[in-house]
Amino acid sequence: MQTCLITGGAGFIGSNLIKRLLDDNYRVICLDNLLTGDEKNIEEFRNRDNFQFIKQDVIKDFELKDKIDYIFHFASPASPVDYQNYPIETLLVNSVGTKNCLDLAVQNNAVVMFASTSEVYGDPKVHPQTETYWGNVNPNGVRSCYDEAKRFGESIVTVYQRKFKLITKIIRIFNTYGPKMQKDDGRVISNFVNQAIRNKAITVNGRGEQTRSFCFVDDLVDGIMKIMFSKKTDNQVINLGNPDEYTIFDIARKIIKLTNSKSKIVFNPLPADDPQRRKPNISKVKGLVGWNPKISLQEGLLKTIEYFKSIK
Repeated sequence: MQTCLITGGAGFIGSNLIKRLLDDNYRVICLDNLLTGDEKNIEEFRNRDNFQFIKQDVIKDFELKDKIDYIFHFASPASPVDYQNYPIETLLVNSVGTKNCLDLAVQNNAVVMFASTSEVYGDPKVHPQTETYWGNVNPNGVRSCYDEAKRFGESIVTVYQRKFKLITKIIRIFNTYGPKMQKDDGRVISNFVNQAIRNKAITVNGRGEQTRSFCFVDDLVDGIMKIMFSKKTDNQVINLGNPDEYTIFDIARKIIKLTNSKSKIVFNPLPADDPQRRKPNISKVKGLVGWNPKISLQEGLLKTIEYFKSIK
């Protein structure tokens, strides 16, 4: 049985990925300091023989007795609320923490996947965004602790790949949603759904004309698995997201309708450096491993609404 290490495994995407790996008969070690992760997300795995949880900050030195075959480095605050509350931790987990994962990979000759982000494109001047686009990022802005940390993470992963001949995979994750999201993480869908099911005002930034592309977490996990376990994706940088593009205002109206909510839409000032358009070009991942998201926005939203109602 091959062993996977997942940093940030108690988080939203990490915990969904763990379930898939366990079901596919991998042994999983989840390493998380629970800064933004939640033990409730991994509670269902506690009795699985092929699961182990270690409460540990990846920026600090750590040793593992097990031979590690695959490393998924997903540890990092990822929502604007979280990374602006923890800017130093965000910078360190994507720099020092990434280096620690890469050193472990060298020791074990393990394959490493680094969870990067569409935020490396900043407020893009190219639309949709392809992997060859270098981005338009403000290095001193309020979002830079995350944007630049992920850009540095990509750089050190690439340096280790070249110097130590590691097999690496860099995925640029676009907006993702679904069960096990934090309800107060400040992301668009979690905010709107929780406001709607409580009949509170839906808070839209700016005029709501900015666009995003939303991928349901099951589709994302399927893409992660295909990329990690395919030789065709070795040492590649790959966009992962749903290319269907919506305005934020359209998302707000759709969620109000699906929840049968009495909420009204109100408008807040647009945050600094908020990207105006965001949409992945996914032709690369389609061509390499045949991945294409399958779950429609409506289907995904209904599953997400059901989840948040269950934890209300």
